[in-house]
Amino acid sequence: MVRFRRRTWIWTGSVAVLVAVAMTAFFRHERPPAKAPRPAAAVPVTVATAAQENVPIYLSALGTVQAWNTISVHTQVDGTLDAVNFTQGQEVHKGDVLARIDPRALQATLDQAIAKKGEDQAQLVDYQKDLARFKNLASKSFETQQNVDAQQAKVDAEQATIQADQAAIESAQTQLSYATITSPIDGVTGFRQVDAGNIVHTTDPNPLTVITQIKPVQVTFTLPQANLAEVREAMLRGKVTVLAYDQDDKTELAQGQLMLINNQIDQTTSTISLKASFPNQDERLWPGEFLRVRVEVAVRNDAITIPSVAVQRGPEGPYTWVIKPDNTADQRSIETTPVNADTALVDKGVSAGEKVVVDGQYRLEAGAHVQAKPAAPTRSASAEP
Repeated sequence: MVRFRRRTWIWTGSVAVLVAVAMTAFFRHERPPAKAPRPAAAVPVTVATAAQENVPIYLSALGTVQAWNTISVHTQVDGTLDAVNFTQGQEVHKGDVLARIDPRALQATLDQAIAKKGEDQAQLVDYQKDLARFKNLASKSFETQQNVDAQQAKVDAEQATIQADQAAIESAQTQLSYATITSPIDGVTGFRQVDAGNIVHTTDPNPLTVITQIKPVQVTFTLPQANLAEVREAMLRGKVTVLAYDQDDKTELAQGQLMLINNQIDQTTSTISLKASFPNQDERLWPGEFLRVRVEVAVRNDAITIPSVAVQRGPEGPYTWVIKPDNTADQRSIETTPVNADTALVDKGVSAGEKVVVDGQYRLEAGAHVQAKPAAPTRSASAEP
């Protein structure tokens, strides 16, 4: 009986072992083999190449355009305005006729002055003949020296009168010339304030028009007192270039030169005032316009530049993502100087020719594979301290 039970247990255990082996083989046969891990997909990014170039260093300011000259055209004589010979907004040149005043009264005054001089000249001839006779008689002792001297005084007085007549003629000629109003400068006329047919006076408060000279123009602007030394050193080296941009600081409007630094510092604002001139032949600058000004104070030779969007900020300072030759990303700490809207100067951390990421940085990590495409070109680099 005991032997029978032992055999039963042995047989049952053997069967269980066989069943376990069979099930293990079955499941191994049915389970698919494990697949090898797929490599991570390349991250698409946009890159730009670090360039080595000479970069101008600019100081930025807000400026105001001023006309080179502004002339209010008034009449210098009273009279009726016969004609207005300019169109509002017309470009005029020095000497161009702008208006005419009725000249008849002024011409009559001139004619009277000329006639008076002719009368006095005739009287002078008569006095000179009498003087000659008196001198002849006096030489023969038939006339006194007193009468000769009296006649000489008449001649001298009449000569002075003729000189006064000549002055009156010149004055009348000047007054007559004022009847023709001409432009004193090259410029552009403004609104016409008086129409033809009106009587104008020298005391009228409103001018006939205002002429503004806009070729060239000047731009005034201010900089912090701390920039005074930089600007003065730049002026000592030679001509200082000044660029004018629109209010958005994106479009360059004109290029000019720095004229002067004001002779004192504004102690209230601790700023210095400066003035630059612009030829303005294309008339892109208009008096009264506000614009952005950049003053070139130095040039950084062989500087490394990258797009400003490639510069990132982290807890340890600025950095950028550099794409290595094997198309993997490398986070690189850099040192930069102040930048403008488009370009950054890199003092340390990036070499010329290396590719930096300008778009797609948020998906990157150190060593990540990338699929790079070049960025669109940007405008020339220029740094603004």
